Amino acid sequence: MAAEALAFIDDLEGKSTAGAVLDALQHALTPYGFDRLLVSELSEQHFEESIPTVRWPRDFLDLYIRERYVRFSPVARRCKRAATPFEWRTADFAGEAEPRASTVMEHAADFGIKQGFVVPIHGPHGFEGCVSIAGEHVQLPPRVKPAIHLMALYAYERLRDIVGRERSRPVLTAREQEVLAWVASGKSAWEIGEILNIAKRTVDEHAQTAFRKLGAVNRAHAVAIALRERMIDL
Repeated sequence: MAAEALAFIDDLEGKSTAGAVLDALQHALTPYGFDRLLVSELSEQHFEESIPTVRWPRDFLDLYIRERYVRFSPVARRCKRAATPFEWRTADFAGEAEPRASTVMEHAADFGIKQGFVVPIHGPHGFEGCVSIAGEHVQLPPRVKPAIHLMALYAYERLRDIVGRERSRPVLTAREQEVLAWVASGKSAWEIGEILNIAKRTVDEHAQTAFRKLGAVNRAHAVAIALRERMIDL
């Protein structure tokens, strides 16, 4: 398993989207029965932002968000206190005094989330988040746990880089993207106006707004940024 973990870590640098990182992690963990993934800060105000890094059944995710289960989940509570990774099973929480905690775990089990392995993430300022993997029939040999711990840490860092970049990425309207795409193909503002059936002044306004959003100094710079961020294609 150590060799597989190192290969996984080496391969992460080539992953440019959250989905690709989750696909790689899920593929590596499937042999042990894990088919549910969550990478999250586990805070109520930020949980919905974690959706790009959650591989849960959509109905359960919607329920979890709607009922604010992150406030009551005993797994989340334990994760925030834990210094090291831990395993859990639904039966571990049968005696919870808080009724809503039992409800969370019962609903999770209904969606195949019955056993799990959680890696808490700590930084300079304390608890940051977690990588939580789960399934219905998990087989986790002790010798595998250190490798999964290492893979989870690297996957978390890669996802944080990717998602952080995507959150700070400027958002262009469909028309601004369209204008930039024609700019990239070498068309003048007048030509773009004729193609899109809008006034040249309107083309210039869309272009200038796109330049400003992208922080570009000129047309060529704006096109380069838009291509790099995959906002347009040639």
